[in-house]
Amino acid sequence: MLTTECARTTEAERPTTSAARNINRETAIARAADTAGTASTIVAASVAPATPTAVEAAARKTTTDYKAEIRSADAILKSTPRNFDALLTRAKAKSHLKDYADAITDYNAALRLKPTNAEAYYNRGLNRLKLKQYAPSVSDFTKAIKYNPEDKEAYFGRGAAKMQMFNFKSAIPDFTKALALDSNYADAYEYRGISYSSINKPNEARADLEKAAQLNPDAAKSLRRYAGK
Repeated sequence: MLTTECARTTEAERPTTSAARNINRETAIARAADTAGTASTIVAASVAPATPTAVEAAARKTTTDYKAEIRSADAILKSTPRNFDALLTRAKAKSHLKDYADAITDYNAALRLKPTNAEAYYNRGLNRLKLKQYAPSVSDFTKAIKYNPEDKEAYFGRGAAKMQMFNFKSAIPDFTKALALDSNYADAYEYRGISYSSINKPNEARADLEKAAQLNPDAAKSLRRYAGK
């Protein structure tokens, strides 16, 4: 299984919904209890989706492009080390190149300059999720929500991070809020359904997973796994 405070219209900005799905698909592995509720297993929520991770729908950048962005940001920061936009651009480019720890360092610096920037908190949360830093990830998504309460992906990301910590009951309201913001958010239905299954609420799980499968055929695997259909 992660488009708010600033207009997200360029590749340098946070991933679109489908890209956020991929980030969470790679890292937010659903830790669901077995059907008897007596043991926990770590299982992939579904197969990896077709859309590549962290790409903009309209245009796809290459490794060369991201490296060029880093070099450009480096040059700007050499003369103006407190340039927020350059820090944010470099952080996102590093994230695309899977340099998550270095990206977090840049997000830290950016947030020292703009401590209420929802975009930076959201993206730092994604990077922490990739590094399996689940509690800090929850904290970042919470701050992203504080400064942009209409961000469905921040609610989704926080719910996915909570699932990693077996906090299924606590994750459910986050997915519910994401669905209140977007009633066709297939990922939120799917992850909420998995969470319901994990706390032994099969009827609710089945309803959510059936809806997820209607909206996104990839979710049919989760429907079969967690609702026996």
